[in-house]
Amino acid sequence: MTDNSYTSSELLTINAARLLRDDDTVFVGVGLPNLACNLARRTHAPNLLMIYEAGVIGAQPARLPLSIGDPTLVSGALAVCSMYDIFAFYLQRGNVDVGFMGGAQIDRFGNINATVIGDYNHPKVRLPGSGGSMEIAAWANRCYLLTPHQKRRFPEKLDFRTSAGFLGGRREREAAGLRGGGMLAVVTDLGLMEPDETGELVLTALHPGATAEQARLNTGWELKVAPELRATPPPTNDELRILRQELDPQGIYLKGGA
Repeated sequence: MTDNSYTSSELLTINAARLLRDDDTVFVGVGLPNLACNLARRTHAPNLLMIYEAGVIGAQPARLPLSIGDPTLVSGALAVCSMYDIFAFYLQRGNVDVGFMGGAQIDRFGNINATVIGDYNHPKVRLPGSGGSMEIAAWANRCYLLTPHQKRRFPEKLDFRTSAGFLGGRREREAAGLRGGGMLAVVTDLGLMEPDETGELVLTALHPGATAEQARLNTGWELKVAPELRATPPPTNDELRILRQELDPQGIYLKGGA
């Protein structure tokens, strides 16, 4: 059964959770990606392993963490180590299956800007920057990103390239020596974009009620549409119940979606 009343944040979270596989090791932060991981663990991926940049492995938070250093992440975790150990012994050795990315802009090849809007030396907005995202983008086996589908978020050209997707295409990423799989899915409130054989993001699925024309109009480049465009199943009542009643009952992250 499905509930036709859900927010864009719930739609993003649920479709991100469905991308995750049982036994995945996921480099996760806070916000919607965290909710997606915990939703996957409570549904189809009970053996999913979450690791955090602050040094927590196998986190099983009793409540919603508010930061990557939230004490609730430590209770029940498999291990707590240094940030260096997380990056050197997990990420760079290829032991991270999924890295959730974030950013203000993403281009057609999955490159991300999380540094500035406008000129670097005289920006309109200065953003948080890379943190560990460049390393995650370089070495994680699969990278995913959740974002509203807005033209300003999908420009023809980034104001600054913080993290590498496929650079100028798959061959360019390979030539740069980046062993990770690159940006393999972008989940928006309209649908799903995945890279084609060149590494360019293509619209491959639409959420209920969305159209390919909406996606095109809200993308800064000429968005290609897959020949066989899929339809994502609507959120189920069980998925919505877990999100609303178990994971984020106060609406800390979910209340922002329209």
